[in-house]
Amino acid sequence: MSEHDPRQEHLAYDLNKALSSVVGLKTLIPEDAFTASLLGTERSGNGVVIREDGLILTIGYLVTEAETIWITDNRGRAVSGMVLGYDQETGFGLVQALGALDLPAMELGDSSAVREGDAVVLAGHGGRRSIVKAQVIGVREFAGYWEYLIDEAIFTAPAHSNWGGSAMIGADGRLLGIGSLFIQQSQGGGQPVDGNMVVPIDLLKPIFDDLTTYGRSSRPARPWLGLYGTEVENRLVVAGLTDGGPADQADVQVGDGIAKVDGRPVASLADFLRQVWAVGPAGVSVPLTVARDGELLELTVESIARRDLLKGPKLH
Repeated sequence: MSEHDPRQEHLAYDLNKALSSVVGLKTLIPEDAFTASLLGTERSGNGVVIREDGLILTIGYLVTEAETIWITDNRGRAVSGMVLGYDQETGFGLVQALGALDLPAMELGDSSAVREGDAVVLAGHGGRRSIVKAQVIGVREFAGYWEYLIDEAIFTAPAHSNWGGSAMIGADGRLLGIGSLFIQQSQGGGQPVDGNMVVPIDLLKPIFDDLTTYGRSSRPARPWLGLYGTEVENRLVVAGLTDGGPADQADVQVGDGIAKVDGRPVASLADFLRQVWAVGPAGVSVPLTVARDGELLELTVESIARRDLLKGPKLH
């Protein structure tokens, strides 16, 4: 047992019971799906049973547009499942098992109470061989180039090797978040530390009923531009575009510097996203000022709802 393997005697909850709530997910996505070229047509990761009837919480990119899902427990039993809901803003996905899982549900915790320095367990499917004793090394904003922003993402280290959809378990055995990304970050000015970004569980609670009832949040969809931004020397630069997407159609080009949104200067990727979303809901025209070849150009991007491009859950 390595130093990163938690011992039962050091925990205030039944570790084996908690781990039995973590399942493996394998999904197949149609080749013509919008996300197929980006995320692949075969995906695998983890999920967490959060309701006794076999409702599973995972990270959305594993199940987005999935037409086939197989769920595997720690005893090797497999049942099929279906996508019940997906939320673009948080990144959460819900899967409903279509057969009896007979697994305990992990209770949801309170991620707002998570603090830097807290000891947690990151658990993937596979029992004790798939867990890592980790520490929270930060709770802060995370902006993703794919038009994604979390105000208080949780960062942990060391990294879990199978992080997608993994369970972040708190000291009381409750679920505090779902593993999303592998990250490298500097800590105290030293060498970069390998870790994970975890989506906090509190983001699920306001949208849970919507996801289980309608398959998506009832909130108005945010405007999506199909623009991949990155910060370069204190400037926000267009690093990529979705072919045929709104920004591409508006003549935004890779290499453009984004100077303003709706007349307001842009300071960072997070600032850019917030300003775009503040213009209005999906479908709104988003004025951009971009720097190209030493000139400032005024462009207007006709935004859309990204979810309209996705193959959605069929059974509701």
